Amino acid sequence: MPAVIKVLHVLPSLSLKLGGPTQVALNLVSALRKVGIDAEIATTNDDQDTVLDVPLGQRVIYHNVPVYFFPRFPIRMKEFLFSTELTRWLWQHQKNYDLVETHYLFSYASSCSAAIARQFGTPYLVNTIGQLTPWALAQGELKKKIYSTVIERRNLNRAATIHCTSNGEAEDVSQFGIQTPKMVLPLGVTPPISIPDAKQKLRQQYQIPADVPIILFLSRLHPKKRPDLLLQTLEQLSLDYSFHLIMAGSGTPVYIKTLKDLAATLKLTSHTTFTGFVTGQDKDLLLQGSDLFVLPTYSENFGIVLAEAMVAGLPVITTAGTQIAPDIADAEAGLIVDGDSTALGAAISQLLQNPHQRTILGQNGQRFALNNYAWPAIAQNLATAYEAIVKQQPLPDCVLPTASSTKTIT
Repeated sequence: MPAVIKVLHVLPSLSLKLGGPTQVALNLVSALRKVGIDAEIATTNDDQDTVLDVPLGQRVIYHNVPVYFFPRFPIRMKEFLFSTELTRWLWQHQKNYDLVETHYLFSYASSCSAAIARQFGTPYLVNTIGQLTPWALAQGELKKKIYSTVIERRNLNRAATIHCTSNGEAEDVSQFGIQTPKMVLPLGVTPPISIPDAKQKLRQQYQIPADVPIILFLSRLHPKKRPDLLLQTLEQLSLDYSFHLIMAGSGTPVYIKTLKDLAATLKLTSHTTFTGFVTGQDKDLLLQGSDLFVLPTYSENFGIVLAEAMVAGLPVITTAGTQIAPDIADAEAGLIVDGDSTALGAAISQLLQNPHQRTILGQNGQRFALNNYAWPAIAQNLATAYEAIVKQQPLPDCVLPTASSTKTIT
């Protein structure tokens, strides 16, 4: 019987407030364990403005997966998150793993883990989570250029493989000048438990009339996601259409106040509900009870929340900056628009006045997501790739990048 492959996933934080990256790491490790990979996580106790109440320096089961938490430096520096204790543990224990996968770039945990892996000759993968898109690189550009020159390019160039979640992300890695082999595997989504009469229950909860379509924005409230553009676009549409916008997600108090002030200025307060951070059944109710999902983001390496909307049967509107935009377009699961208010408004208007089209797009998206974003199949393909890397064999065809294109409407 072949030996079980032991893999360590290293990332700076498992704060649920970070949204997609945390959920992906937890779900990925859980799925890998179900297909026979002994996968674990090492991270800090970061919870953005506070710390997680978890045991430190020992193996604990957190959201059903094994995790080692270590204290982060008291002064939080975005996602860099220095940790002396994590460093010491990695030096002592990382060599006991067959393979290491790091998540995030420009962060201490990932950079440290990659350097230690090289020291002990342990193969490692780098999951860039979309941090090499042109938009992402332009944020803090000088700091990232320096960090890349001193640290990150070496980490990427000496990795066994770069783990990408879309063909577009693989192209971004190549554009950054990295020749390391790349593999592409989409992220997975778990179909939600069906909520009977979700539309009625959602309207009762937020006191929204039965005949008013609900537009859902569910993501981290951050300028990258452009919730401000959505509000500005809806101001024009409010002259001709009835709708209610639900903005769900966490963000900095300053930015949330900015958005609420903008909604008031645009006279959208009565049309808009800010729910704050949602999870579990509350999140499922939003996805199943709304009428359309809009994410006018600058950039997404995958867009896990879009996949979640699709698997819930919700039609989506997003931009070509989302790396799964080709999937959405090809599956006819939503509308892909240029990143301006005119195109966004036209797409929202089109779906507001066409319930039948919303239904067809939602059904297409749900069917596509169930067939292509299933965790068991994704984990099995990744396990096959892990085995090839450990045995120093070529990557299997099932994870190799393919050409992609995106159709947009203007």
